[in-house]
Amino acid sequence: MTAVRTLRVGTRASLLARTQTGIVVAALSGPVEIVPISTVGDRSSAAMDQIGGTGVFVSALREALLAGDIDVAVHSYKDLPTAPAEGITLAAVPTREDPRDALVARDGLTLGELPDGARVGTGSARRTAQLRALGLGLNIVGLRGNVDTRLGKVASGELDAVVLALAGLRRLGRADEVTEILDPIQLLPAPAQGALAIECRADDAPTLAALAALDDPDTRAAVAAERALLTALEAGCTAPVGALAELAEADNGTTEIFLRGSVTAIDGSDAVRLTASGPSNEAESIGRRLAADLLEIGADTMMMESSS
Repeated sequence: MTAVRTLRVGTRASLLARTQTGIVVAALSGPVEIVPISTVGDRSSAAMDQIGGTGVFVSALREALLAGDIDVAVHSYKDLPTAPAEGITLAAVPTREDPRDALVARDGLTLGELPDGARVGTGSARRTAQLRALGLGLNIVGLRGNVDTRLGKVASGELDAVVLALAGLRRLGRADEVTEILDPIQLLPAPAQGALAIECRADDAPTLAALAALDDPDTRAAVAAERALLTALEAGCTAPVGALAELAEADNGTTEIFLRGSVTAIDGSDAVRLTASGPSNEAESIGRRLAADLLEIGADTMMMESSS
C-alpha cells in the first residue's frame, strides 16, 4: 500500500502569515506539516525601500521550495515580485478577502474627522502618496512592524491612526477595531491586496493536483489584470501604484473585468487615474492596456520622482 505523502507548507513566522497559511492548510486534504521560514523582511526593522522592497518577504520561501525543504509556499500575493521565478509555478489563487484599506483611529474617528496635523502611520509608499493627495493636512509617519505593533501605536497615543489592509485585520479577527473602511475612490488598493498566492515547484505534479481545488478563477483573473498593470508600469510592490479589478456578468452572459489603476506622486501633488474594461479571459491584456494609457499621461514621471 502506497504511503500518503505529507505536504510541507512553508510560511513566514508572523501571526498574519501563519493565520493565512492556516486558512490554506484547512482547505487541503491529507497530512500537512507547517514549516516556518525566516525572511529578510521579517528580520529587518528598516523601511521597505531600504531593504530591497520587492521580494523581501518571498525569496526565502522560494529558495526553500527549490531546495526541496518545503512543497508549498503561501504568500500575500501583493508581496510577490512581478517577474516569474524559474522552476516555480503559481498553483492556486484562493477566493480573495476584501481588498480595501482600513483606518484604525483613536476615539473612533474617520479619516475626515482627524484634526489637521494628525499623525497617521503607514509603511506603504502608495498609501503615503494617496493620503497626502487627499489634502487633509495629515502628518504621514513611516511605520514597520506586525499588526499588533501598529495597532498598539494608536492605543498608546503615539499615533492618531494607522492605515492597514482590511483583509489582514479580518483574518486576524480584529476588524472590530476598524473605524472606517476606506473607499477605493479615496485610496485605491495595492495590486493583489487581499489575495493569497500559493506556489509549488513547477515539476511537482502531485502537489499541483492537490492545490488545484483551492483556485478561484474570478480572483485569479482580477489579480492577473492588476499585476499585469504593475508589470507593464515596471513598478515593484513598493511603488505608489494602486489597482483594483472587479468582475461582473455582461448582458450577453460573458464575464467582464472593470479595472481601475492609479499612480500618485509621493508628495501627493499630482496623480493619474484611469479605467479599462474587457472580457475576463483577456485580463492581462487589459492590465497592459491600462498601464500604457497611464504612462501616456505621466505615470512614469511620478514613479521616478517617488523612487528618487
